[in-house]
Amino acid sequence: MPHLIQPMRLNPLLHTLMAASMCTAVHANTPPAALHTPNNTVYPRIDHHLGERLHPNEAVKAEEIADIIAASIRKQYSSGLALRDAHPKAHGCVRAEFKINETLPKNLAQGVFVPGKTYHAWIRFSNGSRDATQADIKSDARGMAIKLLSVPGKKLLPDEASTQDFIMINHPVFFVNDPDRYISFMQDINGSGVLKKLHIPFALGIKGTWIAFNSRSKISNPLQTRYWSMVPYQLGTDPDRQAVKYSARACSALTTPMPHAPHPNFLREAMRSDLQKADSCMEFLVQPRTSNAMSIEDSMTEWKESQAPFYTVATIRIPQQIFDTPEQNKFCENLSFSPWHARLEHQPLGAINRMRKVIYDRISQVRHEMNSTSRSEPH
Repeated sequence: MPHLIQPMRLNPLLHTLMAASMCTAVHANTPPAALHTPNNTVYPRIDHHLGERLHPNEAVKAEEIADIIAASIRKQYSSGLALRDAHPKAHGCVRAEFKINETLPKNLAQGVFVPGKTYHAWIRFSNGSRDATQADIKSDARGMAIKLLSVPGKKLLPDEASTQDFIMINHPVFFVNDPDRYISFMQDINGSGVLKKLHIPFALGIKGTWIAFNSRSKISNPLQTRYWSMVPYQLGTDPDRQAVKYSARACSALTTPMPHAPHPNFLREAMRSDLQKADSCMEFLVQPRTSNAMSIEDSMTEWKESQAPFYTVATIRIPQQIFDTPEQNKFCENLSFSPWHARLEHQPLGAINRMRKVIYDRISQVRHEMNSTSRSEPH
């Protein structure tokens, strides 16, 4: 497969890969000593019971990847507003209500999934490409990031506000699942020269390259697109914790036709038009793992729905609103999303998620520092 990739197709691949690359509780059976990165960040402990395993020098490699991305951001946005490294183009941030089903089976009624409870939320929809000017009609990965507000309970980050984030894109699997391939890819994509770019498919391998191409698609409306977490999360705590994945989809099967001559920002326009007229509805789903053969560390292999069904646990109501204002767009840019903004019951699992703890935090720090803004979670 790698030898079939022509140079002229590298740009779409780079956009897709950057989109996916940003989208990665302590248990009694984990080692007593905390693992630290070279910058003295506490690295996540692994859960042997759920099948996690630490890769050699994983914490060091997470810091190396964070260093590469931080340097890239500083270079790309040396003047002007510093944007996200991936998913910099937002279609909009919208207010929402996240209502848990009135009844849930005990194994799903964990953490934030309290039957009958409603949370206020912010949701950011985005393109994946690192090019914030890219026209929406181009094939790309699309993101949906949910931030629940006023969430009680003990959090994974010690000084974290009362928020819970769910981060998803419109593809069910990730293009890499180990630190070595991840860092090799990041070195290539941020390196200079054609040879570095041509090496990307070799860094990813045949399967990773295939996934990267297939994660690119065209959509007509972010509110009508299905999204997946790609990587697994814990649900619950000892001794009944389980591994799950998340998804979100529109309540209705109706779709907006693709425009004949679309504006470069037509996905924002589609959201703006819909939400000026009426509420929008989406379902939030949980997919419990049904077999240990569904690997925690293998984020490149889909958990087939025929073997592990998704269950609807909540309804997302996005009320009729005017969201496209300078004030709300600025608020959106200042938000930080991370899978580690979470309660203990929802700890991220697997190498990609563990590395995300380091990478997401560093990128958020750099971006807010460059923009002279403070980092804070909304209430």
